[in-house]
Amino acid sequence: MPGFELFGAEEKKEVNDVLETGIYMRYGFEGPRKGIWKAKELEQALCERFNVKYAQLTSSGTTALTTAMAALGIGAGDEVIMPTFTFVASFEAVLSVGATPVLVDVDDTLTLAPAAVKAAITPQTKAVMPVHMCGSMADMDALLDICREHQLLLLEDACQSTGATYKGKALGSIGNAGTFSFDFVKTITCAEGGAIITNDEAVYTRADAYSDHGHDHLGGADRGADGHPHLGFNFRISELHAAVGLAQIRKLDRFLAILRNSKQVLKSAMSEIPQVTFRRIPDEAGDSATHLSFFLPDESTARAATTAIKAAGLPAFYWFDNNWHYFRKWNHFKAGATLNPFAAPLAKAMEVYKTKEFPASDAIISRCISFPISLAWTDQELQERAAKLAAAVKSVL
Repeated sequence: MPGFELFGAEEKKEVNDVLETGIYMRYGFEGPRKGIWKAKELEQALCERFNVKYAQLTSSGTTALTTAMAALGIGAGDEVIMPTFTFVASFEAVLSVGATPVLVDVDDTLTLAPAAVKAAITPQTKAVMPVHMCGSMADMDALLDICREHQLLLLEDACQSTGATYKGKALGSIGNAGTFSFDFVKTITCAEGGAIITNDEAVYTRADAYSDHGHDHLGGADRGADGHPHLGFNFRISELHAAVGLAQIRKLDRFLAILRNSKQVLKSAMSEIPQVTFRRIPDEAGDSATHLSFFLPDESTARAATTAIKAAGLPAFYWFDNNWHYFRKWNHFKAGATLNPFAAPLAKAMEVYKTKEFPASDAIISRCISFPISLAWTDQELQERAAKLAAAVKSVL
């Protein structure tokens, strides 16, 4: 899955361009940098790749989410509907802007269940945030209809699905804004980095300033001449990290072709097992294919299969026990454990999670296993892994 598996001369060349200038910051120093602007180049490449007007790089997917929320005007008193199955950064970002995360069930897409979203809407709801998990998308038509009906923002967390599409449109480009992560284990990587994409100029302008201490970047070569229309933070990416990402995005089509071919081989092997069903993908053609996610008949069988897969020397994610990605194990979130206290209204809103349960999500996630797909396997290794995966699952049925 991760782009670092195919690092090569391309990444070294882009990084060396920066090293030779000695200018590692993305802003300023126009003379010494000798025309080398890797962050600007990568932002332009993102716009072209995802067919959007604007892209803003940040230091991580987490800061991209925080920046996007701030740029969209999400803050104290607002509720953001999000899934029970995601990475912890999703709720961290909501809390970072003072808003309230409203968790709802996922369905067999492993993303937001539209009916659950609709049921969770209150007068305080400001945004719906689908998280396109494990390479594939939410039911975007249904979510767009809900957002239009209730006049809500739609913010896509596409951090795990770079390059995936829905009905021909890039994930991240469909809502009011979308975010990506380019950390070390993502489909393409900057080592650390993230991005916001949008077609809304106002959202972009606010994100550009927010991610750089509020600089409006209108002062020309003198950063000290910039205005500061609002507060911001240092969420900047470095030129070195952007350089890695620039080489990686040029390889994205190659990465996706490898992943999709490998998933097809793995799925073919697993399709021969009657007790196995697969994650529903609203647009199969748009799947970025970073994982093969499948279901077994019940929790005990899924647990046994996970053990057997790992015993065969293969990787397997059993999300039901994962404390990064599924609500059941988010003990710090449930307890509201922070180093600094929440504002009183937010603290009160968070109390519900001390006892909240999600049986519909449990019924999905407890039966699910995700098998990560490598970019580095040879054809022989792929065939061997497909056979081993199927044999391991069959051994417990």
